[in-house]
Amino acid sequence: MEVVVGFIIALIVGMTGMGGGPLAVPILTLWLGLPAAAAVGTSFLFVTITKLVATPIYLSRGQVDLRMVRHLAIGGIPGVITGSLLLSRMKSEALQPAVLTVVGLLIVVMAGISMWKLFSPELDRPAQARLAWVPVLTFLIGLEVGFSSAGAGALCSLVLMYFTTLPMNRIVGTDLLFGLVLSTIGGGLHLAVGTVETGLLVKLCIGGVLGAAVGAQVGSRMPIRPLRAALSTVLVYLGGSLFWKGFQVLVK
Repeated sequence: MEVVVGFIIALIVGMTGMGGGPLAVPILTLWLGLPAAAAVGTSFLFVTITKLVATPIYLSRGQVDLRMVRHLAIGGIPGVITGSLLLSRMKSEALQPAVLTVVGLLIVVMAGISMWKLFSPELDRPAQARLAWVPVLTFLIGLEVGFSSAGAGALCSLVLMYFTTLPMNRIVGTDLLFGLVLSTIGGGLHLAVGTVETGLLVKLCIGGVLGAAVGAQVGSRMPIRPLRAALSTVLVYLGGSLFWKGFQVLVK
């Protein structure tokens, strides 16, 4: 079962290019019954491993702006450390409903942002980079990612689009490397504090390696916009289910 779940998540990520965190956390929680904190920690390392496959490809093509990655990391690294440590302090069973509620809400918001990006009209790109804002915004992104393992791709790409002058073909690669940095640090912290199910992680990765390869091949032959729209709709449902599961307990 776990191998199949890893295959499905990586297949969808490979087909759509969207991050695995928003998809993995609800599936690990709702399907496999993991506590929310363990689902986030395990998802972090699973996403890290899948991104390790894709990032070198973008680097070899020259589609990563390393200088911009440094700007993103100035705020993003402290943010993801803070968010991960905050979640590690909320891993007790009594606090799980609150974690489920917050993580579910964040996933719904991230899915909504992804849907908005798909269908909103293109905004004018800035004529000059506004780099002073970048570390502030990426701190908030890192904080959210450290707590929920979701949203690095959707939010960071918006920052790169509307606060920098990077061409679109370099935004994806730069965003991917930044996401890899965040997931590596966040995943390492979660592993250190014991919120990673290592046995489950191994099984997920066994299916994930094949799923990512198949997804990349299939996705290159299919229209991306309908796939991402469908996935965003599924994420709204999964995130909403997480939110409702936690909220019902909180209001009792």
